[in-house]
Amino acid sequence: MNFKVNPIFEASTALILDKIKTFNTSGTLFGNGDRNKIKLFSIDDKTINIKSFKIPNLINKVAYRYFRKSKAKRSFEFATILLEKGIGTPQPIAFLENFNLIGLKDSYYASEHLITELTYRELVEIPDYPDHNNILRQFVKFTFDLHEKGVEFLDHSPGNTLIKKIDDSKYEFFLVDLNRMNFHNAMSFEQRMNNFSRLTPKKEMIEVMSNEYSKFYTSKSESEIFEKMWQATSTFQEEFMRKKRLKKKLKFWKKS
Repeated sequence: MNFKVNPIFEASTALILDKIKTFNTSGTLFGNGDRNKIKLFSIDDKTINIKSFKIPNLINKVAYRYFRKSKAKRSFEFATILLEKGIGTPQPIAFLENFNLIGLKDSYYASEHLITELTYRELVEIPDYPDHNNILRQFVKFTFDLHEKGVEFLDHSPGNTLIKKIDDSKYEFFLVDLNRMNFHNAMSFEQRMNNFSRLTPKKEMIEVMSNEYSKFYTSKSESEIFEKMWQATSTFQEEFMRKKRLKKKLKFWKKS
């Protein structure tokens, strides 16, 4: 077993470890639990969020023990780096890895549970969401700041940014699902634009985002930014739909 707790929560180490060890028999399920299971627990009047990662296949069991860090360990370490860079994410609390003779058996990541008003997904699905344009533009500035700090969030997708309303016109943004990230000294234009590809299929949102990004990234024109951002989005959407059609065919073949 490999267990590490954030020094901030060191006084609650025994309680945190107990919650993780009894994950399967306690806690309140959060979300649908289709892939990774998340449960909420109460510790010292604080709600914490513990994610149990899907048990890896045989190859990854070995890989996560000998060749690369587990998703739980990466989530903990990446959250720590983000906070050091002044980027919003729930406070990391602990991670735990269990190993057997083959490799990684299971793993868990604990963090503070944030209650927020919405995620980026609502901006995509509800075009008339209150203050939509302002929130979207502040999200773009948040993403620009990520890029300026060399953070390439590979899972920059609709459900992975929590949005908290601070006052009538101000919002804060928090990244979740952190296990896939690259850190750079500087990000190229292509890397920056590709990082928007998974966020929305809507051209009108890309128009707003490219307009706002151009206010800060002055080495390219607004039209260049729009063209590259839309190209990256279209390529991703085409590949996404291709995979969706393939899965549908595979399900049909299995049924028949």
